[in-house]
Amino acid sequence: MLVNILWGISTASALLLIVLILLHSPKGDGIAGIGGASHVFASQKSAEKGLNKLTAIVGIIFGICAFLIGKIFI
Repeated sequence: MLVNILWGISTASALLLIVLILLHSPKGDGIAGIGGASHVFASQKSAEKGLNKLTAIVGIIFGICAFLIGKIFI
């Protein structure tokens, strides 16, 4: 049962990581460049900082799940 929960968390975090990484912009536009929604955020810099933190947190969760799944099967 624990393995199924870990697989679910791992799959969800992997899909979320894909979306979050695609939201990053190589030109610095980032999430504010989507649909001209830059006025929603106080500044592009704060939006990018928040996106970077969220991406890091989800990446750490994915890494921990991958480690635990590997430990269970070995």
